[in-house]
Amino acid sequence: MKICVAGAVGAFGTKHVDALSAIDGVEVTSIVGHQEAETNAFAQERGIGHATTDLAESLARDDVDAVILATPTQIHAEQGIQCMKAGKHVLIEIPMADSLADSEKLVQVQKETGVVAMAGHVRRFNPSHQWIHNKIKAGDIKLLQLDVQTYFFRRTNTNAAGKARSWTDHLLWHHACHTVDLFQYQVGETASEAYGLQGPKHPSLGIAMDMSIGMKTPSGAICTLSLSFNNDGPFGTYFRYICDNGTYLARYDDLFDGNDDPIDLSGVAVSNNGIELIDREFVAAIKEGREPNGSLGQCLSAMQTLDRIEKSFSA
Repeated sequence: MKICVAGAVGAFGTKHVDALSAIDGVEVTSIVGHQEAETNAFAQERGIGHATTDLAESLARDDVDAVILATPTQIHAEQGIQCMKAGKHVLIEIPMADSLADSEKLVQVQKETGVVAMAGHVRRFNPSHQWIHNKIKAGDIKLLQLDVQTYFFRRTNTNAAGKARSWTDHLLWHHACHTVDLFQYQVGETASEAYGLQGPKHPSLGIAMDMSIGMKTPSGAICTLSLSFNNDGPFGTYFRYICDNGTYLARYDDLFDGNDDPIDLSGVAVSNNGIELIDREFVAAIKEGREPNGSLGQCLSAMQTLDRIEKSFSA
């Protein structure tokens, strides 16, 4: 399978290029970047045969079967539609869009074209969260409360690698999207109640730098999510699953019980790299002609909940 990675030079684009190299039968044949010199240098360094700053150029190539979009959030919907209408399967890094209307357009185009289309909801694939999901499905545990902290120190436009970027990130439509989808996925229900509070907007970035979100499902499970771009300290997202049969702490790809004793995840998946696992699901779904876990359609409910939360800010 021949794949194009758009945004390959960015923090998560590079992670996808690295992850794809670990999957048999997959080759990155094209990359798309913002800066021509930087993109060409990356392609030469990685031995990738084609590099461009124009996505349409890659979509016109016969040696591109699918595309991974790790580009700025604000153009995800436009580029996702462009890929699907070109007949290419597409994995759109989280979030699929920064509005419900654009998310609905993406789902509609996927239905019209029939291509495999995923959203990059990597939390579904991290071994720590997979272990919890398997326990819930088996009836061993029931989720009562999910408490999540998503903290960064990001008062300028920088990416996860600390490099400057040309676009502005968003606590709600990007970082909260991870947890909103994960909570609904783990419980198997869409939130029946959802609200949010946001702090003052940054004077130049124009986004809220602090946020609090609450959700509840029809069965009674609740989720509390705290987010900040003002946290001066270790960054990342930390999850506390409070269940009827145990408490579990998920920190990236590691899992601990409520007493901070590690849980063995060696048998959960073929890798402990969530990006590799989501890319493997994308490739497998294309090969098998099936809907992937994390399809645009499956993830639309998260975008609907985010829309409700955004509207609650001004309620």
